[in-house]
Amino acid sequence: MTAGSNAPIIIKRKKVVGGDGHHGGAWKVAYADFVTAMMAFFMLMWLLNATTEQQRKGIADYFSPTIPINRISGGGSGAFGGSDLFTDDSHTQSGTGISQPTIGQNPVRVEDETPGEAAAVAAQVAALRDIEAVLMGAGGESMLSEQALRHIVTRLTDEGLIIELFDLPDAALFELDTATPNPVTAEIASVLARLFNAVSNPVVIKAHLRAKTVLAVDNPIWELSTNRASQMRLMLEAGGLDPRRVTRLTGAGDRSPAVTDPTAVRNNRVEVVLLRSDI
Repeated sequence: MTAGSNAPIIIKRKKVVGGDGHHGGAWKVAYADFVTAMMAFFMLMWLLNATTEQQRKGIADYFSPTIPINRISGGGSGAFGGSDLFTDDSHTQSGTGISQPTIGQNPVRVEDETPGEAAAVAAQVAALRDIEAVLMGAGGESMLSEQALRHIVTRLTDEGLIIELFDLPDAALFELDTATPNPVTAEIASVLARLFNAVSNPVVIKAHLRAKTVLAVDNPIWELSTNRASQMRLMLEAGGLDPRRVTRLTGAGDRSPAVTDPTAVRNNRVEVVLLRSDI
């Protein structure tokens, strides 16, 4: 090349590629799902250990919403006027009969009553529901301690409000094979007496025991269940309950187990029933 020529200058740029390229991120999504599932699992385990039976039922009900109950169901002007063949399962009945919501497994129903009688029954049921709500702390803090609440389940039936007190594997209501109450039982009885004084309904007390094996030589189930029912009556009266309101006291022995296994500790229980005064 001679001096002074106008030949173009060529510049070569070398392209540097860093890393080994993109391999995809699907594994990150799968790992995130796994971590989320494990977090939900451990939260479930914590809730099962940290809550009472009644609180667990409330949590379950929260995730199983029901159809709102209205006095008069809405709907169009079709053949059923907005109702269907299953209206009684999801709405309050129209007309003279009133179907009350259920607590537990047994419905509270009043059929073929006059409007005045239905209103009286509705007032009775409302009063029992209020006592149940106060006892279990449905509207806020309960009158009972957390340890005492672990021993209680309630249900509202045609008979009335049934308050069931039961043994736990690590905590019994009475001393072993005796009618001597433990402190938690005395606490519950004191609160029940105070709540029952807000109404005038009759009271029934039933005591049950778990079955013993056939090898047990001394098995005084009838005497012991009766003595425990009697002891619960004495504790309620000591708490201020009028003795005349206790209309029946029953020792059922091991004849009505609460669970499938008749020897389970869960069958050791006392049922205090606040009867509906209209029946």
